[in-house]
Amino acid sequence: MKKILVANRGEIALRIMRSAREMGIKTVAVYSQADRDALHVRYADEAVFIGEAPSAQSYLVGEKIIDACKQTGAEGIHPGYGFLSENAAFARMVREAGLILIGPSPEAMEVMGNKISAKAAAMKYDIPMVAGTEEAITDIDEAKRRAVEVGFPILIKAAAGGGGKGMRIVDSVGDFEEQMQLAVSEATSAFGDGSVFIERYVSSPRHIEIQVLGDTHGNILHLFERDCSVQRRHQKVIEEAPSSVLTSEIRNAMGKCAVDVARSVNYTGAGTVEFIMDDALNFYFLEMNTRLQVEHPVTEFITGIDLVKEQIKIARGDAISFKQEDLEINGHAIELRVYAEDPANDFLPDIGTLQTYVTPKGPGVRVDDGFEQGMEIPIYYDPMIAKLITYGKNREEAIERMIRAIDGYHITGITTTLAFGKFVMQHEAFTSGNFDTHFVKKYFTPEVLQTGNEEEAMIAALLVEKLLGSKKITTNNIVAAESSNWVKNRKNFI
Repeated sequence: MKKILVANRGEIALRIMRSAREMGIKTVAVYSQADRDALHVRYADEAVFIGEAPSAQSYLVGEKIIDACKQTGAEGIHPGYGFLSENAAFARMVREAGLILIGPSPEAMEVMGNKISAKAAAMKYDIPMVAGTEEAITDIDEAKRRAVEVGFPILIKAAAGGGGKGMRIVDSVGDFEEQMQLAVSEATSAFGDGSVFIERYVSSPRHIEIQVLGDTHGNILHLFERDCSVQRRHQKVIEEAPSSVLTSEIRNAMGKCAVDVARSVNYTGAGTVEFIMDDALNFYFLEMNTRLQVEHPVTEFITGIDLVKEQIKIARGDAISFKQEDLEINGHAIELRVYAEDPANDFLPDIGTLQTYVTPKGPGVRVDDGFEQGMEIPIYYDPMIAKLITYGKNREEAIERMIRAIDGYHITGITTTLAFGKFVMQHEAFTSGNFDTHFVKKYFTPEVLQTGNEEEAMIAALLVEKLLGSKKITTNNIVAAESSNWVKNRKNFI
């Protein structure tokens, strides 16, 4: 492949293009009306307009992506994550057009895209499973009977779901019917498929996932784990590699299970096998994501492997150039998803203009973003502004560097998750490694982000605005400004 089209936007489009450029491969960007001035459009060798701002009229229209390839002569398509990245129908469309999808086969996507069929495939290799149903259920009476057999509390989950949609925790049989109806309704609305299944609810789980790579020569291996347990609304906010709780024995066992899951569908490319782990460190298969993950940079840091380059090499038919025994964990990496969200308002999106946007620098700091100062955050897409990743020789150094990087990351005009990230980094539950997916519910309240000194906060905000050249001063920047050293040293600037 001498030219690839990146069927995505923002930071992931830029991240893919940079690796492609290092490989001597030209890139084509696609963009909607909302992204006409986006950084990925400027960075690519060519760019094709594909429609209006809503993704249903642009980034989700497979025919427009294929046409853009034909216009530019692109031979392959990298879908990134989200949008069409796990769409089996699109994968078939790409294949029928004589193009190469930098990802797995549509058959693998179909099996792993449904949690029921994914569990059935994994069971062939005796992968540990949470007790529950092995098939989808829509009949409420039958579902209630099966729930009683499994034992409460139980988890109702959409078979075609993801991101916490169509998911309900039920503590008792009396609540079951209402929660079942809500889960089916939400699943139907979100995925067009109201089928659900039932699992025993693991009350204090860790969310551990294993990165896998497979090629067309039958080689499948894993690149260790990521701990993604700090979440809000069942969606990840902070990820790290390696996990602070895994022993080498558990790591090897999980890695083998992940490889077996990938082997069950002859997986090719980069994928992620997700597990939940209880407080006794027993792990259970959850699902497989048939794409590159948002949090892939932490794996790249600890292994030294560029996952995007590996995806491209595999797609063009190369065998993986290293073996399982060649891989080892070096150091520790942490990622904070910097969202345009207000943690003090239930993490609701906060749109606006990046009046100030200055990224942190220094050893062990990586920022994957798709914005610059003065740009607006579009309302049409995911509110993630950037991924802030830090790396250190051990977990303590990675945490210290994350705190330093957050202090050096200056954003005004919108509210972000930066202050929340610093709260997590400094919380004893996180630093000790003794936390689970309920971290936010257990420890976070809006009040923890308040310093109690509004005068100092406004002074700090004014200094940030003045010294960084922004024209707009709002109280939205108070938390970010106060978290920096500028508050402590404000007398030196006045």
